[in-house]
Amino acid sequence: MRQGKIQTIAFLLAFSTALYPASGSQPKEFRKWPAGTSPQEIGKRVTVRFLNTPHLLSQVNQPFITYPESVTWYGALTFAHLSGDKDLSSRLIQRFEPLLNQDAKLVPQPTHVDLTVFGAVPLEIYIQTKQSVYLDLGRKLADEQWTNPTSDGLTNQTRFWIDDMYMITLVEVQAYRATGDSKYLDRAALEMSAYLDKLQQPNGLFYHAPDAPFIWGRGNGWVAAGMSELLRSLPRNHPRRARIMEGYKKMMAALLKYQGADGMWRQLIDHPEAWPETSSTGMFTFAMITGVKNGWLDKKTYAPAARKGWLGVISYVEPNGDIRDVCEGTGKNNNLQYYLDRKRNAGDLHGQAPILWSASAFLR
Repeated sequence: MRQGKIQTIAFLLAFSTALYPASGSQPKEFRKWPAGTSPQEIGKRVTVRFLNTPHLLSQVNQPFITYPESVTWYGALTFAHLSGDKDLSSRLIQRFEPLLNQDAKLVPQPTHVDLTVFGAVPLEIYIQTKQSVYLDLGRKLADEQWTNPTSDGLTNQTRFWIDDMYMITLVEVQAYRATGDSKYLDRAALEMSAYLDKLQQPNGLFYHAPDAPFIWGRGNGWVAAGMSELLRSLPRNHPRRARIMEGYKKMMAALLKYQGADGMWRQLIDHPEAWPETSSTGMFTFAMITGVKNGWLDKKTYAPAARKGWLGVISYVEPNGDIRDVCEGTGKNNNLQYYLDRKRNAGDLHGQAPILWSASAFLR
């Protein structure tokens, strides 16, 4: 890229800082870190690893970018911006530019929750740069998600898997952040409330789906992260905020009971024989950091848990920025052994993403 273009991106980035105000007090647990464990250090290492990773494409006749890359890219963009690293921000934006031109075929079509979440990426770039080409693309994906809604007003992509509580709501919340149009928040809040009513169990946690009655770690992580992102932007007087906050706090209280002494949560949260899993731990850590810093959660109780979660999950980060012990991609299945036997991956973007969200949350 020409030097002038890089300078233009950096100039635009400098004007977007006001979109990221500090969201709460910084408890003592979030101030000092052992050498090599700070959010700034870990976040940069994981972002650089992402930048050096080729696009993660679907294995179909017409490949397209898959959701683990989308949600990692979103986290890398927020981390780079919040850490003030304009070089990283510029490189992350440059990674997108071919998708506006010669590689446009790699942009997923918004026909499924896992595809539509890609819209969060161009919307984040628009928030940081104010370049309308990114808004146009991201908003198009958010709007097409609500083409032909159900009779209840839900997106026709609704399937009542807990993963959707992040996949659906993030792109709509991002569209609100980019435009200020409350219809996007209303969509996300309606969807989140419907999923809470249908899927949250009396213990505060979530089955993977109504016909998959297992408390899968990463699935619950998507829920925790989705509620946290939505609540960050949902006004205090929004009619659905109280319902969503109730579900969020009930979940956070339940998670405290299952966190290990090592800071980790397990592949099946309520099964002590299951292995400690990094993507879910990163997601729960993100949710707790966000809750503490926004004053939703008692900091004396949850700040130590969030710190323990961060130090636990980053102990699985390799020197090159890969993360170990990430659960492989997992469809719903009414079989306990299926979940217990899931493979442990290394270098899987499912694990990078929540570390970047958590690093971002510490810096907000």
